[in-house]
Amino acid sequence: MRVTYLAAALFSMIATVSAQVHANESPLRVGASPGPFADFLYEAARLANAQGMSVKVTEFTEPTQINEATQVGEIDVSVFQHVPYMQKQNQSRGYSIVSIKPAFVAPAGIYSAKHKSFDQFPKGAKVGIPNDPANTARALVLLSKAGLIKLKDGVSILADLSDVAENPKAINIVQLDEVQLPRVLVDLDAAVVTLNKGVLAGLDPKSALLLEDKTSEWAIIWSARADRKDDPVIKRFIQIFESDPMRVFIQQKFGGTVIPAW
Repeated sequence: MRVTYLAAALFSMIATVSAQVHANESPLRVGASPGPFADFLYEAARLANAQGMSVKVTEFTEPTQINEATQVGEIDVSVFQHVPYMQKQNQSRGYSIVSIKPAFVAPAGIYSAKHKSFDQFPKGAKVGIPNDPANTARALVLLSKAGLIKLKDGVSILADLSDVAENPKAINIVQLDEVQLPRVLVDLDAAVVTLNKGVLAGLDPKSALLLEDKTSEWAIIWSARADRKDDPVIKRFIQIFESDPMRVFIQQKFGGTVIPAW
């Protein structure tokens, strides 16, 4: 009987300590940019919370703020950028952020408020593209796939305007902040707009003249500071994200436009 009481007391003490530790656990802090990417993470956080995992999603209006917050330890992991953008940020700002794995492909597209096809583009058409180096390359590759320009052999994620080898329609490529591109679309013949910024501005991805496909080199990734890339808590949240309910959520929200990477 004495042994039974001792065992019961010990079990009660362990349960109490375990509950206190769980209560004091800090939530996993996930960084996102406003719009559909954040919506995906809020849904995954809801699923995680239902499984007893605490997750807090924080939105940042400027992409550079997310990597800065990751570097200084204000957030644990993020889902907003592609590898070329991350590499440029690391090089220019001295960050030690790494890619854990792809999350999904959110295709950039060529949109136009004036033309229904590329054949309708006039000589000297004005085409807007993002002005940050990583998305400049992305836009040039997409314009090349559309047949509007031809790039030098061997350039892709490092392409810039100097790599345009042929421009048969003499299109005027205008570099602007990616947030501005949807707003000035009516003043341009076309613009290359990333999905997140386009959806926020009310653009329908299905209206694009051309969208990237699943082979895009600009897949959105899970990224974290190098010393956190193998964190088991981050891995657990990624596993929850890579679930059938999340696949259905993403497909229903965008009708198949956004392509899960798992």
